Amino acid sequence: MPYNLARAHRHLGMRTQTQTQTTVRDKARQPDILRAMTFRVGNAGWSIPARLRPSFGDAPNGLARYARLLDCVEINSSFYRPHARTTYEKWAATVPRGFRFSVKAPQRITHELALAGSRRDVDAFLAQVAGLGTKLGCVLVQLPPSAAFVPARARTFFALLRARHDGPVALEPRHASWFEDRADTLLARLAISRVAADPARVPAAAEPGGDTSFRYWRWHGSPRMYWSDYGPERLATLASAMRAGRGQRWCIFDNTGWGHSVDNALSLTERLRRK
Repeated sequence: MPYNLARAHRHLGMRTQTQTQTTVRDKARQPDILRAMTFRVGNAGWSIPARLRPSFGDAPNGLARYARLLDCVEINSSFYRPHARTTYEKWAATVPRGFRFSVKAPQRITHELALAGSRRDVDAFLAQVAGLGTKLGCVLVQLPPSAAFVPARARTFFALLRARHDGPVALEPRHASWFEDRADTLLARLAISRVAADPARVPAAAEPGGDTSFRYWRWHGSPRMYWSDYGPERLATLASAMRAGRGQRWCIFDNTGWGHSVDNALSLTERLRRK
């Protein structure tokens, strides 16, 4: 659904002003998207379709432009190839102080090793993303559809990850066995959040699980994954779900095929900012 460009320009003006002011009193003047840090809405990647670029204004690069209106982003390229720590440092220096990154764990860990024997790879990955500093908001772990819940393996892997990383971790499993009570109990015990995905492979996959003090919606587009737009009714329902409960609540739109992810993220942000 199209975003209101006039509102975007007003919001952009507010953001530009606050970026130049750093006192405690000035922080209170920041737009709701920065002030209410319990909500974060963004995209998988920071590409902006040409039709929406005017609403974001001028910036030295794509990430800086994106960060003028959205306060988080999911990095998926880390799944396919490693990035140097200096690359993460550069990205962190590009965005405002309140911006956060979610970084997807490498396929080497999740798909090739199936979580087993991954200590060295986990250490290497965390050393790289440490370049984000305090702007690392979440580590995303997505499992292949064939990866069933194996209690001992899951316990070992997530305990290892937790021993090295104390920030939010979101798991997106896709095998039905992960949505049973025993899996949910294990994830909650280890402070691992289970992603609420759309489309959901089983009904329980549509709702956050595990540790719900941090909740992470990951909407890929439906009925056509990566391409379909989300209309007003779906976004209104999502906004209501995100307002419920306590703790940090993130939503990442992955329906990037025709750029609907940006429209949807901006529209959801506007809904969440309304009282």
